[in-house]
Amino acid sequence: MSRNVTVVKDDNGNKIVVIDDIRFKGKRSINWDDVKAYLGRYVGDSFTIAETEDKLFISKDLPDEYSGSRYTYKLRGAAAKAKANAAQGIPELLEIAVGKKFRENNDKRHLRDAKYGWYRYDSRFALPVYGEDGGVERYNVFHASMLVRHASNKKMYLYDILDIKKETSNSLSL
Repeated sequence: MSRNVTVVKDDNGNKIVVIDDIRFKGKRSINWDDVKAYLGRYVGDSFTIAETEDKLFISKDLPDEYSGSRYTYKLRGAAAKAKANAAQGIPELLEIAVGKKFRENNDKRHLRDAKYGWYRYDSRFALPVYGEDGGVERYNVFHASMLVRHASNKKMYLYDILDIKKETSNSLSL
């Protein structure tokens, strides 16, 4: 399955992942089972964050967490559509991620799978907005936090993408 994803720089020189296909659509809600199935293609892969050279792995728990977390369950409208379609750009979102922040593991249920704590990285992506003629009018830019667990095997795994927010003052025109 091909992906139509590129990395560009905005006017300030910051990288943005441009996802040109709106693969997951829905007037009322997103079919998260389709997103989950799509994410299954990444299981077993690894990607490197350019800024820190951290190697992140994709484990079998990502599709379930990404599509079924409490955060995802609460999403509606544009934010849900943005998270669903961000799944297409995971390799690039990880590559351009910046701002590594550590947080201790304070939850007993994650003692085994996040023994060495959690990390968050910031990343940005853009999705097209179509005009009445069916052509791309502009791109809406979104900020996302990449949640990474540091497991007992000392490897780091992408766990979920959270805090997706549209950057209201920022739209991208290519």
